[in-house]
Amino acid sequence: METKRSHLSNILELNFAMLLISTSGALGRYIEMPVPVIIAYRAIFAGVFLFVFCKWKKISIHVEKKDVLPIIASGILMGLHWITFFYALKLSNVAIGMLSIFTYPALTALLEPLILKTKFQKSHLLLSALVLIGIYFLVPNFSFENEYTKAVGLGVLSAFCYALRNLIMKTKVGNYNGSMLMWYQLVVVSIILSPCLFLFDSLGILTQWKPTITLALLTTAIGHTLFLTSFKRFSITTASIISSTQPIYGIIIGAIFLNEIPKIMTVIGGILILSSVIIESIRSYK
Repeated sequence: METKRSHLSNILELNFAMLLISTSGALGRYIEMPVPVIIAYRAIFAGVFLFVFCKWKKISIHVEKKDVLPIIASGILMGLHWITFFYALKLSNVAIGMLSIFTYPALTALLEPLILKTKFQKSHLLLSALVLIGIYFLVPNFSFENEYTKAVGLGVLSAFCYALRNLIMKTKVGNYNGSMLMWYQLVVVSIILSPCLFLFDSLGILTQWKPTITLALLTTAIGHTLFLTSFKRFSITTASIISSTQPIYGIIIGAIFLNEIPKIMTVIGGILILSSVIIESIRSYK
């Protein structure tokens, strides 16, 4: 009985992490500041929260020399992932922004054999085709004058950056604490984007500090830390299957707080994209 309760609490904790991370869609649409400024503040505030957390938990922040460049590269990719995702949100809506970045599992499946020299699997081509059909339903009218087309393009680019970052970090997670790795990535993003606070109008933080702090603390520091912690209790595959709820949570939050109701074509595209994620996760688990 105790084991069942423990497993249930772990499942609930992982879903809670997904709920927190999924708030990024609605917050990205709601915060009225230039995108590089939002991401700079997000990284700085979240970095402070995670640094305090690491000190409190006495987590070592020492990194081996050979791992410095991969961690810097993953930080740059994380920053690019966030910026392109938030631009996609600004150009479209929560549903299209969040569903387009969930092409990253298919992109990961195609990139992994090239980067980590694993065996290529033909089934991944079929799943990638399913994702492409899903993208077609998200934007039936492919025109670069169409803002939704630009949004999906940026969303897929965001997914590509996220997939690359995950593949780089896959070889490092076993050697270091997840919170510490996340903190280093936030430091990299903060350093690169801090000039944007002077190049763009950043005074919006005076009126937008509440949602920005929410984005940094709940979405980034707590949400991502809980998600990384879940890897100790679940396989990466199980965590990936449950993470498929993220766009669903995000769309519901967008509908409640921003009154953004997805169109039927968006729903069909979303089902196709999320189906590919779940099929691949279950297949690799078996």
